[in-house]
Amino acid sequence: MGILNVTPDSFSGDGIDSDPQRAVAYGQKLVEEGADILDVGGESTRPGAKAISEEEEIRRVIPVVEALARSCPIPLSVDTRKAAVARKALEAGAEIVNDVSGLRYDPQMLSLIRKAPCYFVLMHSRGTPETMRSEACYSSVVQEVYQFFTDSLQRLEEAGVGRERIWLDPGLGFAKRLEHNLELLDGLDRFISLGYPLLVGPSRKSFIGEILKSENENRLEGTLAAVAISVYKGAQIVRVHDVAATKRFLTVFEAILKRAVHV
Repeated sequence: MGILNVTPDSFSGDGIDSDPQRAVAYGQKLVEEGADILDVGGESTRPGAKAISEEEEIRRVIPVVEALARSCPIPLSVDTRKAAVARKALEAGAEIVNDVSGLRYDPQMLSLIRKAPCYFVLMHSRGTPETMRSEACYSSVVQEVYQFFTDSLQRLEEAGVGRERIWLDPGLGFAKRLEHNLELLDGLDRFISLGYPLLVGPSRKSFIGEILKSENENRLEGTLAAVAISVYKGAQIVRVHDVAATKRFLTVFEAILKRAVHV
C-alpha cells in the first residue's frame, strides 16, 4: 500500500498540497514502482496535528481520487476518520476506507461502512492527533489492542458488515511509545489469529527514528526491518512511503522465506 499524502504538513515531509495534478502524478509514480494499493489522505494524523474541516479535507482528496480512479489500475483507499469524506471518496472511485480512529471519531462511519460495498481497515488508536501522546499508557499493549479488535469486530458483525470486507491494523505510532510499538511487532501473530488480513504501517514512524537517532529521510532501513518482521509474522499488507525500495526488498525477502519453508 503506497502512501499519498495530499497535505501540507505530513510528518514524513512528503505531503503534496494545493496541486491535484502533482498529487496524481506522484500516485501514478507509486503504481509504476509496484504499489498494489494507493492510500490517499488529506488530513495529517501525526501526533500534535491540528484537525481540519470536513470541507477542506474533501477539497484536497476528492479531485485526486477521481483522477486516479480513471487512470490507475489498482484499488484506491481513502485515509480518513470522517464519514462524509469517506462517502465522497467512495463515490469518486475509492474501494477501501482506512479509518485511523477505529470507528471512535465519527458516529456515522459505522453506518456508512454497513451500507457501502467497500473494504474497511479497522485501526487501533486512542484520542486524536492532538491528544494521542497523553493516551499512550498500557498495562499490556498487545492484550489491549487485541481486546479492541474483538470488541470492534463484534460491533461490525452486529451492524451487518461481512468479515470478508474487514482488515485489521494495530496502529503503530498512534498513541504508542517506542516500547509499545516493539511489543506490537513482536505480538503480531496474536492479531493474525483473529483470522482477518493484517495491515501494518511502520513507514518512517518516530519509533524508528528513536532507535536510529535519525530524521524522517534516514529511516528507510529501519522501516524495512519492521516490514520484514511484519511479513514474517503474517501481515498481508504493508503501508509504506518508499514503494520501490520496499517492493525490491520484499521480492528477495519472500524468495528467501519460500526457500526456507521448503528446506
